Amino acid sequence: MRRAMARAAVGDDDYGEDPTVNELQRLAAGILGMESALFLPTATMANLIAVMCHCQRRGAQLFLGQDTHLHLYEHGGAAQVAGVHSQALPDLPNGTLDLEQLELAIREAHGSRYYPRPELICLENTHSSAGGRALPLTYLSQVRGLADRYGLRVHMDGARLMNAAVAQGVEPARIAQHCDSVSLCFSKGLGAPAGAVLAGCREFVSEAWRVRKLLGGGMRQAGVLAAAARLGLQHAQVTLRRDHDNARRFAEGIHVLDSPLCSINLAAVETNIVMVNVQGPWPSPAELCDRLRAVSEEEEAETGQAVSVLLLPWSARTARAVWHRDISAHHTELARRKLEFVARKCQEELALGLHPTPPGTGGA
Repeated sequence: MRRAMARAAVGDDDYGEDPTVNELQRLAAGILGMESALFLPTATMANLIAVMCHCQRRGAQLFLGQDTHLHLYEHGGAAQVAGVHSQALPDLPNGTLDLEQLELAIREAHGSRYYPRPELICLENTHSSAGGRALPLTYLSQVRGLADRYGLRVHMDGARLMNAAVAQGVEPARIAQHCDSVSLCFSKGLGAPAGAVLAGCREFVSEAWRVRKLLGGGMRQAGVLAAAARLGLQHAQVTLRRDHDNARRFAEGIHVLDSPLCSINLAAVETNIVMVNVQGPWPSPAELCDRLRAVSEEEEAETGQAVSVLLLPWSARTARAVWHRDISAHHTELARRKLEFVARKCQEELALGLHPTPPGTGGA
Protein backbone atom coordinates (compact mmCIF):
# COMPACT_ATOMS: atom_id res chain seq x y z
CA MET A 1 0.00 0.00 0.00
CA ARG A 2 2.85 2.43 0.80
CA ARG A 3 4.48 1.56 -2.53
CA ALA A 4 1.19 2.33 -4.30
CA MET A 5 1.06 5.68 -2.53
CA ALA A 6 4.64 6.53 -3.48
CA ARG A 7 4.05 5.66 -7.13
CA ALA A 8 0.66 7.33 -7.48
CA ALA A 9 0.09 9.66 -10.41
CA VAL A 10 -1.18 12.93 -8.98
CA GLY A 11 -2.70 16.23 -10.04
CA ASP A 12 -4.80 18.97 -8.51
CA ASP A 13 -7.95 17.24 -7.27
CA ASP A 14 -9.55 20.59 -6.41
CA TYR A 15 -9.67 21.15 -10.17
CA GLY A 16 -10.59 17.54 -10.92
CA GLU A 17 -7.14 16.89 -12.37
CA ASP A 18 -5.85 14.10 -10.12
CA PRO A 19 -5.98 10.92 -12.23
CA THR A 20 -5.74 8.55 -9.27
CA VAL A 21 -8.59 10.27 -7.44
CA ASN A 22 -10.69 10.26 -10.61
CA GLU A 23 -10.05 6.56 -11.11
CA LEU A 24 -10.98 5.78 -7.50
CA GLN A 25 -14.21 7.77 -7.78
CA ARG A 26 -15.21 5.88 -10.95
CA LEU A 27 -14.32 2.56 -9.35
CA ALA A 28 -16.26 3.30 -6.15
CA ALA A 29 -19.32 4.57 -8.03
CA GLY A 30 -19.37 1.41 -10.12
CA ILE A 31 -19.02 -0.91 -7.12
CA LEU A 32 -21.79 0.94 -5.27
CA GLY A 33 -24.06 1.07 -8.33
CA MET A 34 -24.23 4.87 -8.25
CA GLU A 35 -23.81 7.41 -11.03
CA SER A 36 -20.99 9.31 -9.36
CA ALA A 37 -18.79 9.45 -6.25
CA LEU A 38 -16.69 12.08 -4.48
CA PHE A 39 -13.43 11.44 -2.60
CA LEU A 40 -13.34 13.00 0.88
CA PRO A 41 -10.94 13.10 3.84
CA THR A 42 -13.26 11.23 6.24
CA ALA A 43 -16.56 9.37 6.44
CA THR A 44 -17.72 11.83 9.12
CA MET A 45 -17.43 14.62 6.55
CA ALA A 46 -19.18 12.41 4.00
CA ASN A 47 -22.15 11.90 6.31
CA LEU A 48 -22.38 15.60 7.15
CA ILE A 49 -22.26 16.56 3.47
CA ALA A 50 -25.02 14.04 2.72
CA VAL A 51 -27.22 15.60 5.42
CA MET A 52 -26.53 19.11 4.11
CA CYS A 53 -27.31 18.12 0.53
CA HIS A 54 -30.51 16.27 1.34
CA CYS A 55 -31.79 18.77 3.95
CA GLN A 56 -31.21 22.20 2.48
CA ARG A 57 -33.83 23.96 4.61
CA ARG A 58 -32.72 24.75 8.14
CA GLY A 59 -34.98 23.08 10.66
CA ALA A 60 -35.51 20.00 8.51
CA GLN A 61 -35.73 16.68 10.31
CA LEU A 62 -33.84 13.43 9.85
CA PHE A 63 -34.63 10.07 11.45
CA LEU A 64 -31.92 7.69 12.68
CA GLY A 65 -31.06 5.21 15.41
CA GLN A 66 -30.10 6.60 18.80
CA ASP A 67 -26.97 4.42 18.90
CA THR A 68 -25.72 5.18 15.39
CA HIS A 69 -22.33 6.69 14.71
CA LEU A 70 -23.85 9.72 13.00
CA HIS A 71 -25.96 10.47 16.07
CA LEU A 72 -23.40 9.81 18.83
CA TYR A 73 -19.88 10.17 17.50
CA GLU A 74 -19.87 12.94 14.89
CA HIS A 75 -20.13 15.89 17.28
CA GLY A 76 -23.71 16.69 16.37
CA GLY A 77 -22.65 18.07 13.01
CA ALA A 78 -26.18 17.73 11.63
CA ALA A 79 -27.33 20.25 14.24
CA GLN A 80 -24.18 22.36 14.68
CA VAL A 81 -23.40 22.87 11.01
CA ALA A 82 -26.43 21.87 8.95
CA GLY A 83 -29.16 23.19 11.27
CA VAL A 84 -30.99 19.86 10.99
CA HIS A 85 -33.02 18.30 13.80
CA SER A 86 -32.32 14.62 14.51
CA GLN A 87 -35.20 12.45 15.68
CA ALA A 88 -33.39 9.52 17.30
CA LEU A 89 -35.30 6.25 17.65
CA PRO A 90 -34.32 3.14 19.65
CA ASP A 91 -32.14 0.68 17.77
CA LEU A 92 -33.11 -2.98 17.87
CA PRO A 93 -30.38 -5.50 18.82
CA ASN A 94 -29.62 -6.25 15.14
CA GLY A 95 -29.12 -2.56 14.27
CA THR A 96 -32.49 -2.03 12.61
CA LEU A 97 -35.31 0.31 13.60
CA ASP A 98 -38.83 -0.76 14.44
CA LEU A 99 -40.54 0.15 11.16
CA GLU A 100 -43.92 0.78 12.76
CA GLN A 101 -42.32 3.18 15.21
CA LEU A 102 -40.38 4.84 12.39
CA GLU A 103 -43.52 5.29 10.29
CA LEU A 104 -45.43 6.68 13.26
CA ALA A 105 -42.69 9.28 13.86
CA ILE A 106 -42.70 10.25 10.18
CA ARG A 107 -46.48 10.35 9.94
CA GLU A 108 -46.76 12.60 12.99
CA ALA A 109 -44.38 15.11 11.41
CA HIS A 110 -45.61 14.78 7.83
CA GLY A 111 -47.70 17.80 6.93
CA SER A 112 -47.67 19.17 10.47
CA ARG A 113 -47.21 22.91 11.01
CA TYR A 114 -45.62 22.22 14.41
CA TYR A 115 -43.08 19.46 13.79
CA PRO A 116 -39.83 19.95 11.91
CA ARG A 117 -40.20 18.97 8.24
CA PRO A 118 -39.27 15.27 7.78
CA GLU A 119 -36.82 14.92 4.90
CA LEU A 120 -34.27 12.16 5.51
CA ILE A 121 -33.76 8.68 6.97
CA CYS A 122 -30.18 7.72 7.90
CA LEU A 123 -29.07 4.10 8.29
CA GLU A 124 -25.74 2.62 9.44
CA ASN A 125 -24.46 -0.56 7.78
CA THR A 126 -22.81 -2.44 9.30
CA HIS A 127 -24.08 -1.15 12.64
CA SER A 128 -21.09 -0.57 14.89
CA SER A 129 -22.89 -0.32 18.24
CA ALA A 130 -24.83 -3.48 17.44
CA GLY A 131 -21.55 -5.36 17.05
CA GLY A 132 -21.06 -5.05 13.31
CA ARG A 133 -24.44 -6.48 12.33
CA ALA A 134 -25.33 -6.25 8.63
CA LEU A 135 -28.76 -4.76 7.96
CA PRO A 136 -31.04 -7.33 6.26
CA LEU A 137 -31.77 -6.67 2.59
CA THR A 138 -35.52 -7.08 3.16
CA TYR A 139 -35.34 -4.40 5.85
CA LEU A 140 -33.54 -2.00 3.50
CA SER A 141 -36.25 -2.56 0.90
CA GLN A 142 -38.94 -1.83 3.49
CA VAL A 143 -37.20 1.39 4.57
CA ARG A 144 -37.00 2.44 0.91
CA GLY A 145 -40.71 1.83 0.46
CA LEU A 146 -41.52 3.79 3.62
CA ALA A 147 -39.36 6.71 2.51
CA ASP A 148 -41.02 6.76 -0.91
CA ARG A 149 -44.51 6.81 0.62
CA TYR A 150 -43.74 10.01 2.51
CA GLY A 151 -41.36 11.65 0.05
CA LEU A 152 -38.20 11.21 2.15
CA ARG A 153 -34.69 10.38 1.01
CA VAL A 154 -32.42 7.66 2.44
CA HIS A 155 -28.72 8.03 3.26
CA MET A 156 -26.60 5.11 4.36
CA ASP A 157 -23.57 5.56 6.57
CA GLY A 158 -21.77 2.70 4.86
CA ALA A 159 -18.43 3.15 6.59
CA ARG A 160 -18.31 -0.67 6.81
CA LEU A 161 -20.64 -1.39 3.89
CA MET A 162 -18.06 -3.68 2.28
CA ASN A 163 -18.13 -5.82 5.43
CA ALA A 164 -21.91 -6.13 5.06
CA ALA A 165 -21.57 -7.15 1.40
CA VAL A 166 -18.98 -9.82 2.20
CA ALA A 167 -21.02 -11.17 5.14
CA GLN A 168 -24.21 -11.37 3.06
CA GLY A 169 -22.48 -12.68 -0.06
CA VAL A 170 -23.87 -9.94 -2.31
CA GLU A 171 -22.46 -7.15 -4.43
CA PRO A 172 -22.28 -3.78 -2.60
CA ALA A 173 -24.61 -2.28 -5.21
CA ARG A 174 -27.31 -4.73 -4.09
CA ILE A 175 -27.22 -3.01 -0.69
CA ALA A 176 -26.80 0.56 -1.91
CA GLN A 177 -29.66 0.34 -4.43
CA HIS A 178 -32.12 1.11 -1.64
CA CYS A 179 -30.45 4.45 -0.84
CA ASP A 180 -30.23 7.89 -2.42
CA SER A 181 -26.68 8.29 -1.16
CA VAL A 182 -24.07 6.18 0.59
CA SER A 183 -20.75 6.87 2.28
CA LEU A 184 -17.89 4.37 2.34
CA CYS A 185 -14.81 4.61 4.58
CA PHE A 186 -11.38 3.42 3.44
CA SER A 187 -9.56 3.71 6.77
CA LYS A 188 -11.39 0.94 8.63
CA GLY A 189 -11.37 -2.65 7.38
CA LEU A 190 -10.01 -1.64 3.98
CA GLY A 191 -6.81 -0.52 5.72
CA ALA A 192 -6.02 2.81 4.04
CA PRO A 193 -4.57 5.62 6.18
CA ALA A 194 -7.38 8.05 5.35
CA GLY A 195 -10.24 8.78 3.01
CA ALA A 196 -13.87 8.06 2.18
CA VAL A 197 -16.27 8.47 -0.71
CA LEU A 198 -19.81 9.79 -0.91
CA ALA A 199 -21.81 8.36 -3.79
CA GLY A 200 -25.16 9.15 -5.39
CA CYS A 201 -26.64 10.59 -8.58
CA ARG A 202 -24.59 13.11 -10.57
CA GLU A 203 -26.67 16.08 -9.43
CA PHE A 204 -26.25 15.08 -5.78
CA VAL A 205 -22.47 14.61 -6.11
CA SER A 206 -22.16 17.95 -7.90
CA GLU A 207 -23.82 19.63 -4.93
CA ALA A 208 -21.66 17.55 -2.56
CA TRP A 209 -18.54 18.99 -4.23
CA ARG A 210 -19.68 22.50 -3.33
CA VAL A 211 -20.35 21.52 0.29
CA ARG A 212 -16.97 19.78 0.48
CA LYS A 213 -15.39 23.07 -0.51
CA LEU A 214 -17.42 24.88 2.14
CA LEU A 215 -16.21 22.49 4.85
CA GLY A 216 -12.56 22.75 3.82
CA GLY A 217 -12.41 19.25 2.39
CA GLY A 218 -10.92 20.16 -0.98
CA MET A 219 -7.47 18.61 -1.49
CA ARG A 220 -4.70 19.07 -4.00
CA GLN A 221 -2.41 16.10 -4.79
CA ALA A 222 -4.79 13.67 -3.08
CA GLY A 223 -3.78 10.80 -5.34
CA VAL A 224 -1.32 9.58 -2.71
CA LEU A 225 -4.32 8.87 -0.45
CA ALA A 226 -6.59 7.66 -3.24
CA ALA A 227 -3.98 5.09 -4.30
CA ALA A 228 -4.13 3.44 -0.88
CA ALA A 229 -7.93 3.54 -0.89
CA ARG A 230 -8.07 2.01 -4.36
CA LEU A 231 -5.83 -0.86 -3.31
CA GLY A 232 -7.93 -1.52 -0.22
CA LEU A 233 -11.12 -1.50 -2.28
CA GLN A 234 -9.69 -3.87 -4.89
CA HIS A 235 -8.69 -6.43 -2.24
CA ALA A 236 -11.74 -5.99 -0.02
CA GLN A 237 -13.27 -9.42 -0.62
CA VAL A 238 -10.22 -11.40 0.50
CA THR A 239 -9.16 -9.01 3.27
CA LEU A 240 -12.58 -8.70 4.90
CA ARG A 241 -13.40 -12.39 4.64
CA ARG A 242 -10.19 -13.12 6.56
CA ASP A 243 -11.09 -10.53 9.19
CA HIS A 244 -14.56 -12.05 9.60
CA ASP A 245 -13.13 -15.55 9.97
CA ASN A 246 -10.64 -14.39 12.60
CA ALA A 247 -13.32 -12.54 14.56
CA ARG A 248 -15.53 -15.62 14.48
CA ARG A 249 -12.66 -17.83 15.64
CA PHE A 250 -11.98 -15.51 18.58
CA ALA A 251 -15.66 -15.39 19.54
CA GLU A 252 -15.97 -19.18 19.42
CA GLY A 253 -12.88 -19.46 21.63
CA ILE A 254 -14.46 -17.24 24.28
CA HIS A 255 -17.71 -19.18 24.02
CA VAL A 256 -15.92 -22.50 24.59
CA LEU A 257 -14.02 -20.98 27.52
CA ASP A 258 -17.37 -20.79 29.37
CA SER A 259 -15.97 -18.30 31.87
CA PRO A 260 -18.20 -16.76 34.56
CA LEU A 261 -16.46 -13.43 33.84
CA CYS A 262 -17.21 -12.99 30.13
CA SER A 263 -19.47 -14.35 27.43
CA ILE A 264 -20.31 -13.98 23.75
CA ASN A 265 -23.55 -13.96 21.76
CA LEU A 266 -22.31 -15.97 18.79
CA ALA A 267 -25.43 -15.18 16.75
CA ALA A 268 -24.47 -11.49 16.83
CA VAL A 269 -20.96 -12.05 15.37
CA GLU A 270 -21.48 -11.44 11.65
CA THR A 271 -18.47 -9.42 10.53
CA ASN A 272 -15.22 -8.11 12.05
CA ILE A 273 -16.55 -6.87 15.41
CA VAL A 274 -16.94 -8.93 18.58
CA MET A 275 -18.74 -7.58 21.62
CA VAL A 276 -17.48 -9.27 24.79
CA ASN A 277 -20.09 -9.27 27.55
CA VAL A 278 -18.36 -8.68 30.90
CA GLN A 279 -20.28 -10.33 33.74
CA GLY A 280 -20.24 -9.90 37.50
CA PRO A 281 -19.25 -6.96 39.71
CA TRP A 282 -15.52 -7.24 38.89
CA PRO A 283 -13.65 -6.68 36.67
CA SER A 284 -15.35 -3.88 34.80
CA PRO A 285 -14.85 -3.68 31.02
CA ALA A 286 -12.20 -0.97 31.56
CA GLU A 287 -10.37 -3.10 34.13
CA LEU A 288 -10.54 -6.14 31.86
CA CYS A 289 -9.11 -4.11 28.96
CA ASP A 290 -6.30 -2.84 31.21
CA ARG A 291 -5.41 -6.43 32.12
CA LEU A 292 -5.43 -7.49 28.47
CA ARG A 293 -3.16 -4.60 27.51
CA ALA A 294 -0.64 -5.11 30.32
CA VAL A 295 2.20 -7.64 30.18
CA SER A 296 3.85 -9.25 33.19
CA GLU A 297 6.68 -11.57 34.20
CA GLU A 298 4.05 -13.94 35.59
CA GLU A 299 2.37 -14.19 32.18
CA GLU A 300 5.68 -14.82 30.44
CA ALA A 301 6.64 -17.47 32.99
CA GLU A 302 3.34 -19.34 32.68
CA THR A 303 2.67 -19.01 28.96
CA GLY A 304 6.16 -18.53 27.54
CA GLN A 305 5.31 -15.19 25.96
CA ALA A 306 4.11 -11.70 26.81
CA VAL A 307 1.19 -10.48 24.69
CA SER A 308 -0.55 -7.08 24.77
CA VAL A 309 -4.11 -7.10 23.43
CA LEU A 310 -6.05 -3.90 22.73
CA LEU A 311 -9.81 -3.97 23.30
CA LEU A 312 -12.07 -0.97 23.83
CA PRO A 313 -14.31 -0.57 26.89
CA TRP A 314 -17.55 0.00 25.00
CA SER A 315 -20.28 0.25 27.64
CA ALA A 316 -20.95 -0.46 31.30
CA ARG A 317 -20.84 -4.24 30.67
CA THR A 318 -19.24 -4.60 27.23
CA ALA A 319 -15.79 -4.51 25.64
CA ARG A 320 -15.33 -4.35 21.87
CA ALA A 321 -12.78 -6.15 19.72
CA VAL A 322 -12.31 -5.22 16.04
CA TRP A 323 -10.25 -7.02 13.38
CA HIS A 324 -8.36 -5.39 10.51
CA ARG A 325 -5.98 -6.42 7.77
CA ASP A 326 -2.89 -6.45 10.02
CA ILE A 327 -4.35 -8.96 12.50
CA SER A 328 -3.58 -12.53 11.43
CA ALA A 329 -5.02 -15.88 12.53
CA HIS A 330 -1.92 -16.31 14.70
CA HIS A 331 -2.49 -12.92 16.34
CA THR A 332 -6.10 -13.93 16.93
CA GLU A 333 -5.06 -17.11 18.70
CA LEU A 334 -2.62 -15.18 20.87
CA ALA A 335 -5.43 -12.79 21.80
CA ARG A 336 -7.71 -15.69 22.70
CA ARG A 337 -5.02 -17.23 24.91
CA LYS A 338 -4.39 -13.88 26.58
CA LEU A 339 -8.07 -13.50 27.42
CA GLU A 340 -8.13 -17.01 28.80
CA PHE A 341 -5.09 -16.23 30.97
CA VAL A 342 -6.56 -12.95 32.24
CA ALA A 343 -9.94 -14.55 33.00
CA ARG A 344 -8.26 -17.32 34.97
CA LYS A 345 -6.16 -14.88 37.00
CA CYS A 346 -9.22 -12.73 37.74
CA GLN A 347 -11.11 -15.78 38.97
CA GLU A 348 -8.20 -16.73 41.23
CA GLU A 349 -8.15 -13.24 42.73
CA LEU A 350 -11.90 -13.35 43.31
CA ALA A 351 -11.57 -16.74 45.02
CA LEU A 352 -8.94 -15.27 47.35
CA GLY A 353 -11.27 -12.41 48.25
CA LEU A 354 -8.95 -9.78 46.83
CA HIS A 355 -11.87 -7.96 45.23
CA PRO A 356 -14.81 -7.65 47.66
CA THR A 357 -18.29 -8.13 46.27
CA PRO A 358 -20.32 -4.88 46.35
CA PRO A 359 -23.23 -4.84 48.86
CA GLY A 360 -26.36 -6.51 47.62
CA THR A 361 -24.70 -8.56 44.87
CA GLY A 362 -24.01 -11.80 46.70
CA GLY A 363 -24.59 -13.85 49.82
CA ALA A 364 -27.76 -14.96 51.54
